[in-house]
Amino acid sequence: MTEWTFSDSIIVARTPEELYDLVSDITRMGEWSPVNTGGWWEDEKRGVDAWFVGRNVTPERTWETRSKVIVADRGREFAFVVHGDRTRWGYAFEAVEGGTRMTESWKMLPGGLDYFRERYGEDAESELEKRANSARSGIPATLAAIKKTAESTGSASS
Repeated sequence: MTEWTFSDSIIVARTPEELYDLVSDITRMGEWSPVNTGGWWEDEKRGVDAWFVGRNVTPERTWETRSKVIVADRGREFAFVVHGDRTRWGYAFEAVEGGTRMTESWKMLPGGLDYFRERYGEDAESELEKRANSARSGIPATLAAIKKTAESTGSASS
């Protein structure tokens, strides 16, 4: 069975805390992602158990996802699950010489696998491969865009 996961890292000349503050502001993700065009919090809650909605656009379709924050550890990790159990996205931060190694990761969870099998039947594997290919190309692009923003401003939160 294929393991549907991918991650990539980049070194950014900012502190782990500055980068955490940047990526945990989900309203800004549309500035960097090739697919996500923006997001909004469902209410005033932030941190673990907060829910947000993200809008995604590709040439084929536009859709929204509802996600739950599962890790909110400033300067270390920010992670969320799409629709509560389908896909895990995360950002990890590690201080290194010259700044921070920021790692973005994507993993299809058992709930997501079940959803794809139910929705797409015999085509589930090819649909999953499309999502994996999107992560494989999107993660490096997103990381590069975040790096550019973080390093081109006086403060990562600007």
